[in-house]
Amino acid sequence: MDTLELTLLYLLAAVVGVVACRSLKLPPMLGYLVVGVMIGPNALGFAENSDAVRHLAEFGVVFLMFVIGLEFNLPKLRAMRAHVFGLGLFQVVLTIALASAGMLLLPAFVRVPQVSWQTAIALAGALAMSSTAIVVKLMAERLELETEHGKRVMGVLLFQDLAVVPLLVLIPALGSKPEALLGALTLALLKATVLIALLLTGGQRVMRWWLTLVARRRSEELFVLNLLLITLGLAWLTELAGLSLALGAFIAGMLISETEYKHQVETDIRPFHDILLGLFFITIGMMLDWRWVAQRWGLVAVLVTMPVLFKLGLVTLLSRGLGASMGVSLRTGLYLAQAGEFGIVLLTLSQQNGLLSPALFNPILASMVLSMLATPFIIMGSNAIVMKLVSSEWLQQSLQMTSIARRAINTSGHVIICGYGRTGQTLGRMLEHEGIPYIALDLDPDRVRQAAAGGDSAVFGDASRLQALMAAGLARASAVVVTYLDVPGAMKVLAVSRAHAPQVPVIVRTQDDRELDKLQAAGAAEVVPEALEGSLMLASHALALVGVPIRRVIRIVQEQRDARYNLLRGYFHGADDPPDDPGAERLATVTLPRGASANGRRLGELALHGLGVRVLSLRRGGGRTLELRDDLALQDGDTLVLSGRAEPLALAEEKLLAV
Repeated sequence: MDTLELTLLYLLAAVVGVVACRSLKLPPMLGYLVVGVMIGPNALGFAENSDAVRHLAEFGVVFLMFVIGLEFNLPKLRAMRAHVFGLGLFQVVLTIALASAGMLLLPAFVRVPQVSWQTAIALAGALAMSSTAIVVKLMAERLELETEHGKRVMGVLLFQDLAVVPLLVLIPALGSKPEALLGALTLALLKATVLIALLLTGGQRVMRWWLTLVARRRSEELFVLNLLLITLGLAWLTELAGLSLALGAFIAGMLISETEYKHQVETDIRPFHDILLGLFFITIGMMLDWRWVAQRWGLVAVLVTMPVLFKLGLVTLLSRGLGASMGVSLRTGLYLAQAGEFGIVLLTLSQQNGLLSPALFNPILASMVLSMLATPFIIMGSNAIVMKLVSSEWLQQSLQMTSIARRAINTSGHVIICGYGRTGQTLGRMLEHEGIPYIALDLDPDRVRQAAAGGDSAVFGDASRLQALMAAGLARASAVVVTYLDVPGAMKVLAVSRAHAPQVPVIVRTQDDRELDKLQAAGAAEVVPEALEGSLMLASHALALVGVPIRRVIRIVQEQRDARYNLLRGYFHGADDPPDDPGAERLATVTLPRGASANGRRLGELALHGLGVRVLSLRRGGGRTLELRDDLALQDGDTLVLSGRAEPLALAEEKLLAV
């Protein structure tokens, strides 16, 4: 199979895998793993597991570590220090210590191969990792990042990401010959310390100066090329020092995270990161020898079950010991019980350094992949598992629903506020000032506790769940307001409200107007895009300051709202704007030249709406703006303002300018 055929095969497999997972609402990483197994040399045999592909997949790990470094910052660590350096530290250290001891002592009681202590430590380090990519994605979709168990899970995952760095230094040193092991460990530690110290002491100032120099050139291509140079250059530097590519990429991300260019870098690097990480997961799937796994399925089943149960029990006990309730502790354990992508990276690194034989590598890799495949199903069933195993959890949730119902039982015509952040609190104060009752549901227990102590009508509850909304008096409410910027969460609230209280209007807050039609189709009575409301407020203040009477300003703004933001949906695209979503609306102006076929034709005859394009305004000869009518005849020099997506706009412009 030549290079082009192999590339097309990978692209086809990736597209099919991601589409299938999206349809099943599963993380795309699982699709990459499955298609890797299917097309690999050990299954259908369409693709060979070549060295060239493995080298390309290594770049996926490099960009993953770069993004982890980019998200690393001291304020975040300080905010989550109790969970990061409490539960996270204990989980990683105890997993490595207990798993290493277990692997060394197990042969004395069970007939299993004896492993060296170096191999035991390497395997235990891989076992300590959980899947950041899969777990964070699922928690974000389930609106659980701010819950009690969500905060603990995020703290542990953050510490695991940090723990990967010393393990990337340690494992290559463990692969040295026994007589040279102490020297290799000392040298690796010394090199890592010196290199990191040099980069972190003066590196931030140099990085900020260099990025500013590049950004002043106002070239998007140059900025992206510069990011690739920095990431791969520092990765090459650490590999040259005898360390790993991933360590240099992590340092590069850390240096950039302390500059003002962090968010722009995240946007620019994301496509490279996602594509190459997907390729990494495909190659991992290709490495599995399923014929061997089928022959030794019993061993693989043990290797899947035992580590998952071990991590589940350890994390649950540690969470319980650190003060969490039994329900929260068990949920935390269920979310962290699986293997992770960094565990696979460490496992592969261990094999490359001679710490693992193929007979040991294949079943362990198979067990890790299977546990990752099972993760979405474990998380989706976590509530049922906790409710069944923890009797107090059922009582606690019942008390939670009772608390919500008690607050809302004598209330009718009230407003249910979903999410009590800054926007929700502002709305609550305005409602209270007008004497309108409200009840706010939020998943941040600290925020709810402080708000309730301050006299606000806020209770702990998940607004996307039917039980919480019904307990809050959905059927008796006058309106539901979704204040958080999460479209999937808003869609859940809309589905519940429409099914059980269709007469109650739902108002949804969004970042911009891209999902406006989708939310309205789902039943939203009003959708308030922040970007467009900000534009209206800016325009109203500007009009008032230049002398337009305030009554006229209010009328103009109200007309725009009544027209459903017709002139504000979309914007004129500029060279310094970020790359736009192809599905987003934008504005374009077309001035009719002399001799254009559209001259003399009526506006309605052109049927631009059939192309998916709306005419927002028409200015005659650069002067006055005319009222839009289907029978309005176009003339030379007319300027039309069009709204639509990029491709329909191009077709409309071609139609208007045709000679």
